[in-house]
Amino acid sequence: MQIDAIRKALANPMRRQILGWLKEPRVHFAHQEHKLEVGVCAGLIDARTGLAQSTVPAHLAALQRAGLITGHKVGQWIHYKRNEETIKAFLDQMNQEL
Repeated sequence: MQIDAIRKALANPMRRQILGWLKEPRVHFAHQEHKLEVGVCAGLIDARTGLAQSTVPAHLAALQRAGLITGHKVGQWIHYKRNEETIKAFLDQMNQEL
């Protein structure tokens, strides 16, 4: 687990928001065509942020580098979901340190 990479990724409020949306994909992305079990389409995440299209891939890449999300290609799209094992390990580590 890359503690510093996770902390850096979580320092950005939009990245925390994306993780929050991915925690409850049925609430935030119910209209997705593919099953949500494979993840949420990057295009839907992009649309939900309201940010410039070029910035969202950078946020997703930072979360993925930190191990907080995983990406899975479905057709021409990449679908993302939370990496619950890494998130739990990070939270456990924070609870031990603080």
